[in-house]
Amino acid sequence: MAKLNFGGTVENVVTREEFPLEKAQEVLKDEVVAVIGYGVQGPGQALNQKENGINVIVGQRKNSKSWDKAVADGFVPGETLFEIEEALQRGTIICYLLSDAAQIAMWPTVKKYLTPGKALYFSHGFGITYNHQTGIVPPADVDVFLVAPKGSGTSLRRMFLQGRGLNSSYAIFQDATGRAYDRVVALGIAIGSGYLFETDFKKEVYSDLTGERGTLMGAIQGIFAAQYQVLRERGHSPSEAFNETVEELTQSLMPLVAENGMDWMYANCSTTAQRGALDWWKKFRDATLPVFNDLYESVATGKESQRSIDSNSQPDYRAKLEEELKELRESEMWQAGQTVRSLRPENQKAKAPQAEAVN
Repeated sequence: MAKLNFGGTVENVVTREEFPLEKAQEVLKDEVVAVIGYGVQGPGQALNQKENGINVIVGQRKNSKSWDKAVADGFVPGETLFEIEEALQRGTIICYLLSDAAQIAMWPTVKKYLTPGKALYFSHGFGITYNHQTGIVPPADVDVFLVAPKGSGTSLRRMFLQGRGLNSSYAIFQDATGRAYDRVVALGIAIGSGYLFETDFKKEVYSDLTGERGTLMGAIQGIFAAQYQVLRERGHSPSEAFNETVEELTQSLMPLVAENGMDWMYANCSTTAQRGALDWWKKFRDATLPVFNDLYESVATGKESQRSIDSNSQPDYRAKLEEELKELRESEMWQAGQTVRSLRPENQKAKAPQAEAVN
């Protein structure tokens, strides 16, 4: 374990240098890692482990789309792909990667197979942190830990195939065997993490729910929508409004931030852009700070988790979700985005497609 100093705050981190893949393979050589769920995180984590030489199996409901996807990805029914209960029985480490709502529904079944010495692995602190709402209380004689990639399963897989790594947090909730640390770090390396930083279950879910509702998804969509609306109402075309709101940010500026930080991005923009950004960023901070405080409080008090459980447990959840996503998809801003993306050189065919007019 290494220690990094962030302006006086010291963090425990693990890199591939002090915990290489060969060490992870040695730690996990006698384990059967059962990935339960093949939806958002399951495919990336399972495939990365498989290709890193880990004995991984998948548990999924037979004759489902996810079962068929696992088969298409190379998992073999009866060998590395099983019905959920059989995978739970075979696994020594249970990677519980179902959605939060599905974890609640499946928990009584999972708990039956958590025999002494096994490990229960999460990629989210939700089920454990809000156990008064979820009912997920593991037995005392199993290890309980998490590795939470800081991105989607799709990103985890793509970066793995590129020879890169997606940073992850890790946390140990319960160390029944004395081997929880080695097990969790080995799994973090095996799924393709860039480096691992230490947290706990509560901090993981608090930061995760705040981030998803905030700058990662909710806030950024709200800011996009507001700026786009202002530009359109003042006579700018859909193409101009979308390019200035979304395309330039995602295609030009954010890669610069990822490369060397916000200050470096500022330094590589025009002096006019620099001046405006420096003059206005604190105004946006001050305007949104109360919203972020309200958001964090809603997460910490369990309001967000209960809202998620209540909504996502409904039988018509998927239909309602599709209606809400449809509103985004069919908004003028994202219709403009579809056209703009089609005109990128890499997306054009031999004959350039005709750009559709956006009303």
